[in-house]
Amino acid sequence: MQQGLNGNHDVIVVGSGAAGLTAALTLAETLKVLILAKGSLTGGSTAWAQGGIAAVLDAGDTFEDHIRDTMVAGAGLNRQETVELVVERAPPAIERLVKLGVPFNTDGNALHLTREGGHSHRRIVHVDDATGWAVQSALLEAAEANPNITLLPGRACIDLITGKHEARYSGSGRVWGVYALNQETGRVEAHTARATVLAAGGAGRCYLFSTAPRGATGDGIAMAWRAGARVSNMEMMQFHPTCLYNLDVKNFLVTEAVRGEGGQLKIPTGYLGEGERFMPRFDERAELAPRDIVARAIDHEIKRLGLDYVHLDISHQPPEFVREHFPMIHEKLTGLGIDMTQGPIPVVPAQHYTCGGIVTDLAGRTDLPGLYAAGECSESGLHGANRLASNSLLECFVFGEAAANDILAHWDGFDEPPPVRAWDESRVTDSDEEVVIKQNWTEIRRFMWNYVGIVRTTKRLERAQHRIALLSEEVAEYYRHFRVGTDLIELRNLLQTAELIVRSALKRRESRGLHYTLDYPETLPEAKDTVLVP
Repeated sequence: MQQGLNGNHDVIVVGSGAAGLTAALTLAETLKVLILAKGSLTGGSTAWAQGGIAAVLDAGDTFEDHIRDTMVAGAGLNRQETVELVVERAPPAIERLVKLGVPFNTDGNALHLTREGGHSHRRIVHVDDATGWAVQSALLEAAEANPNITLLPGRACIDLITGKHEARYSGSGRVWGVYALNQETGRVEAHTARATVLAAGGAGRCYLFSTAPRGATGDGIAMAWRAGARVSNMEMMQFHPTCLYNLDVKNFLVTEAVRGEGGQLKIPTGYLGEGERFMPRFDERAELAPRDIVARAIDHEIKRLGLDYVHLDISHQPPEFVREHFPMIHEKLTGLGIDMTQGPIPVVPAQHYTCGGIVTDLAGRTDLPGLYAAGECSESGLHGANRLASNSLLECFVFGEAAANDILAHWDGFDEPPPVRAWDESRVTDSDEEVVIKQNWTEIRRFMWNYVGIVRTTKRLERAQHRIALLSEEVAEYYRHFRVGTDLIELRNLLQTAELIVRSALKRRESRGLHYTLDYPETLPEAKDTVLVP
């Protein structure tokens, strides 16, 4: 692994999670790749993933079943060709991970498969309840050992470098790389390459309660939008039904697999109907219904009874079964004074996954020449109106590889980047009003949670839109006058992403999947993407 900017790089990858590392490892067979990470190399969402990876590996399962389950969860908004591509490439993706040394759980000579909500079969391969960390570790180890890959942590990307940044503007709409803040030196660097892959993750931190890591501020989506790329289905924000309710630990996810292995959602003690298992009232699949249905059911019960949380109870299973299947969760909860083998876990819904994003084709290409996107920042057509559990890491592997293969196949058509302008730092000074960033960040997350959450109305969305307009003027003025730091970069991207979410939600005049509005409760006969054009 090269640790510095030693020579030129052929391709820049923004993000060091599953999508970015998969793309880089594929490209590095013949090209030199630079990976930029905003914080640490393990700070993205991949390392946080508990559940696993969906793939048809069981004798009784079929591609058709996995495709159907994905389309049903996505409420028909998925693109059929995308779903087919990803499902069919899932088994080879698992094989590659096995070869990289990911220690998946086994059952005899076969991989152990668990089941999660929305799946008609057991098809989730996993490493206990810490699959993401195991995958991240294996991919990162391979990248660090590859002499064609340079890993640069501590780089907060600000904007894509496009034709307007060329020293002599050619009129080209191509993307030539990114401007990124070196968090150690405080200086902005221009990184250029023939092709750029955005694998920058989602926008979960738009919301007050989220299972996403601190850095999930919509950076890739906002940068692509400002550069001129379309985004799609940004209103489709997935809320995970079961985030731990704890005043000190606000983003600990209790994996879908707990319900897949028999966990039941119940009314807490001390309330009307205490101990009642309520999901059968909402859906015949009960706890195994897709996430949007389970999240709305929990939200309904919380509001109906004035609850702070509901209970997720798997204590009817043998203690050794629980400890064996969920060692990480069991250890974490035990440290907080909760024994999941003896009693229930307090849970609430929380923002979990950004199903919309930058529009891409089956090769990960965006609207902008030279720019690709993969993973949570993209909208490939896989998830539609709601992501099926454990399809997220799978999408990263398939589209990370697809983008890399397309770059390799068309490499002769990628021009050398021209000279570009250095970042202009002559007009900026250090700010003595950092409190403005914190105040605006907090305000965005609160009104997005209250007005653009699990259940929406037009009036609430318009209120959010009005606040975004006011904040946009304030943040734009602040950005013009003060030296950029990571917090300011994230605030700018967070606000831009929130604006896209609200605008998309106002355009969709129906309820479908993750977008549920009291003003338009019916689902229209035809499923159409919400596409925004810069």
